[in-house]
Amino acid sequence: MSQPAVSIEKEIDRVKERKEIPLDDCWNVEALYLSWDAWEKDVEKWARPVLKPHWPEFDAFRGKLSDPKMVAELLENTFAIDRALSKLYTYAHLRHDEDVSAEQPNKAYTRMVSFLYEFREELSWVEPELLQLEEKAIQNILDSDAVKDYRIHLEKILRFKPYTLSAEMEKLMALSGKALETSQRTFGVLNNADIKFASVTDSEGNVREVSHGKYHLYLRSPDRQLRKAAFCSVHDSFLKFENTFCELIQGQMQRHVFEKKARGYSSCLQSALFPHQVDESVYKALIASVHKQLPSLHRYAKLRKKLLKLDKLHLYDVYVPIVSEVNLTMNYKEAEELVIESVLPLGKEYQEILRKGLTVDRWVDRYENARKRSGAYSSGCYDSSPYILMNFQGTLNDALTLTHEAGHSMHTYMSSKHQPYQYSQYPIFLAEVASTFHEELLLQHLMAKVSSKEEKAYLINQKIDDIRATFFRQTMFAEFELKMHEWVEQDIPLTPALLKQEYRELNQKYYGPELVIDQEIDIEWARIPHFYYNFYVYQYATGLSASCALSQKVLKEGESARQKYLEFLSSGSSKYPLDTLILAGVDMKSSEPVDALIHRFTGLVDELERILS
Repeated sequence: MSQPAVSIEKEIDRVKERKEIPLDDCWNVEALYLSWDAWEKDVEKWARPVLKPHWPEFDAFRGKLSDPKMVAELLENTFAIDRALSKLYTYAHLRHDEDVSAEQPNKAYTRMVSFLYEFREELSWVEPELLQLEEKAIQNILDSDAVKDYRIHLEKILRFKPYTLSAEMEKLMALSGKALETSQRTFGVLNNADIKFASVTDSEGNVREVSHGKYHLYLRSPDRQLRKAAFCSVHDSFLKFENTFCELIQGQMQRHVFEKKARGYSSCLQSALFPHQVDESVYKALIASVHKQLPSLHRYAKLRKKLLKLDKLHLYDVYVPIVSEVNLTMNYKEAEELVIESVLPLGKEYQEILRKGLTVDRWVDRYENARKRSGAYSSGCYDSSPYILMNFQGTLNDALTLTHEAGHSMHTYMSSKHQPYQYSQYPIFLAEVASTFHEELLLQHLMAKVSSKEEKAYLINQKIDDIRATFFRQTMFAEFELKMHEWVEQDIPLTPALLKQEYRELNQKYYGPELVIDQEIDIEWARIPHFYYNFYVYQYATGLSASCALSQKVLKEGESARQKYLEFLSSGSSKYPLDTLILAGVDMKSSEPVDALIHRFTGLVDELERILS
């Protein structure tokens, strides 16, 4: 790992335009389509813009779904078109996220969102027709050889019988989908393109540009003036639009309440978790378990304050490394090689697939550019390689982000390789297992490479902060999200004052008396995109719990545990998520994985204090 003569914190450069980014640093979208013209030809072939309805062939199946052969033929045609539309959508959304204000990608993305909703609308009669069949006819379909490749898919549809409406009502629900995306899409435009952050001045008088990517870099800077200034700049910008963001989040909550009421679910939480066969008790037990263990987090806040030698610990002090003598910076290539080296416990074949994807096939869009989507993600479709968006800045945290998204990508790769299209997409509940598993492998790999106690303490501190951010903080988000939904379900209007007060109180509860809860944090809820994802955030905490348990099995037990884990990655949606995890070796219906992670957090805090005392 390099030690540049000028530290990362002192680099003062502008955010580049997309056209200035070298091709090798960009993802290989050309592998999907060589040009917009080629994309447009596939739009004409599969989306059929001039036809109304776009897919008239489906009408031939109406009233005939008691025949297993007709069901099989319908599903075959449905998945063929869905697969083609998925490829078209993937290209459009990747190009859109390169620059969210660029006109052509924006139009293409909007068109594909419309086509996908229209596709659901034209097929909205299928599930009601299947579910109105008598039990004998349904069982006859399930037992038929004609549908053997779709049996699990059909069984999952049948679970929804209590919450499936008539064909006419399902069509109406499908028609509403596009309009109900407005809050989420508007937030995305505001967050990624329109909102601007004021420049700040560091302790040496240098003026620093603030962007989404640079903000996280500045929070890890030893320059406390820069940390505080960046923290205030970002949150003050969101505070100026508190009423707008409040209405957007309220609109998203209202969408979920509408869908819950329309289908007859008991709560928004049940509506979100039922499709993944996850009981509400899993969500609420996670929050309850974390509440019991908050003294561990409070103790860490006290230790952080002591080791940083601060009179008061502020929220802008919780990301800076405690061990200032160590500066694990690296360029992208060094981070890439570390990630590749770290996955060897999963086998040479796994490692070589990842190496080729990162170094040859250009899976990663590496660096920040003007108006590029903030944050990081892994995407792709059945007919493409995985694609990783990130905004690399040269820190260890960026290397962890790269391996996190590479974990998602390998999960996608393995599921697509070993499952037919209909089972290739893994359930959302499992999504954060492979990603955080990769993070654990990277930290263990780095721990084996360092020699000094300072470097070891630095990495332990990194793992502690990883658990704090991914487990404790995401559980706090989950609690806040649940509270927002419950308020709207009770017809309590969301206001900026109400949201800010609740968010402040949660921060006080989670971080304890040793941390100053700065006024700026009251508005942080306005900048969290995951609040638009319908109860997604709790899965970071459950995923980290599961991945820590599984990674320990692989590292300690060897080949048998490794094979079980690779089978987990290859399962897609061919089983229910909790059953898939049990086969891999962890039972998320029990409290054991969560309790074990909290115990590990406490042990790491003990070890850090022992080393640095």
